[in-house]
This record gives sequence, C-alpha cells and structure tokens, in this order.
Amino acid sequence: MQETSQPIDRQSLLELANRLISEHEDTLSGIVATGVSQRNGVLVFSGEYFLDEQGLPTAKSTAVFNMFKYLAHELSEKYHLID
Repeated sequence: MQETSQPIDRQSLLELANRLISEHEDTLSGIVATGVSQRNGVLVFSGEYFLDEQGLPTAKSTAVFNMFKYLAHELSEKYHLID
C-alpha cells in the first residue's frame, strides 16, 4: 500500500478526515476524529464513541464506528503517516 500512497502528517490527515466526516451524508453531530495511527498499512481513526453511563455502546457508537471504518477504507490506500 505504501508504495502508491502519499505521505501525510497526522494533523493534516485528521483535518482531511474531519472534513470528510462533515461532508458525509450519514454524519451525526459530534462525530470527530481526534486520533489516527497506522497498523499494517491501515489507518485507524479514533475519537469519542458515545458510551452510556455503564460504558456500553449506544446507537451513536455504531455510527461513529461506521464513520471511522469509512475513513480507513477511503484514506488508507491514498495516504501513509510520516510522523
């Protein structure tokens, strides 16, 4: 993957990811990517997962998971982290 992807720093990638989140038709208010790492060529995004008082996932948790999965799918083939 890295042979054909472009290098990008973490901050620029998070800005791009959050722009994609805000433009996505299925986005919900409050979904924000606050972190990203790279594992075996795959970009892994993180942020608030909106758990309930007992620490269990809510309906919004599923939306966040799906959005971060979308970002990994869209951006992992195009970019690799350089920092």
